[in-house]
Amino acid sequence: MLEASMPSHLDAHKADFQAVIEHFHKELQTLRTGRAHASLVEDIKVPAYGQTMELKATASITTPDAKTIQIEPWDKSIVKDIEKALVDASLGMQPNVAGTVIRLVMPPMTEESRKRLVKVLHEKAEAARIGIRGVREKVKSAINDDKKEKRIGEDEEKRELEKMEKTVGEWNEQVKKISEEKEKEIMTI
Repeated sequence: MLEASMPSHLDAHKADFQAVIEHFHKELQTLRTGRAHASLVEDIKVPAYGQTMELKATASITTPDAKTIQIEPWDKSIVKDIEKALVDASLGMQPNVAGTVIRLVMPPMTEESRKRLVKVLHEKAEAARIGIRGVREKVKSAINDDKKEKRIGEDEEKRELEKMEKTVGEWNEQVKKISEEKEKEIMTI
């Protein structure tokens, strides 16, 4: 009975573990590593048309070179709104408006700014580990409920808890690996 029901607890929460990792990846895309890419600005909220929209829904975002992000609003009437949103986002870059085109030129990263980014990276990695622990608690609770309801015995409970801890360790290792790769990218001049 256990073999059929218990793997389903880990399987049922596999998507939750993956969602934590995907969110971590998305968070890391917002960290500036010295190279321009659209993901640095595409999710910035812009007040337009009486609502708040993501920048990517209001403009075309390109990177003509490694240090420049170019934003071309589809509606020229919201250029000022986009410029204000970019300033408010505290990107460390001043928007340069030329007609309906907005350019952000990335300043060279200093050693100090790289260290600050690594600190932010570590905070985001810790948030991912906390997310994994949250999913772990859901799985553990489901296993404990099965034990209380006598759907499984002590041996099965122990086996499933060990399997869960091994799986959690693997997810945490993934966070560590992703974090180390991003740190190397940030610190590379």
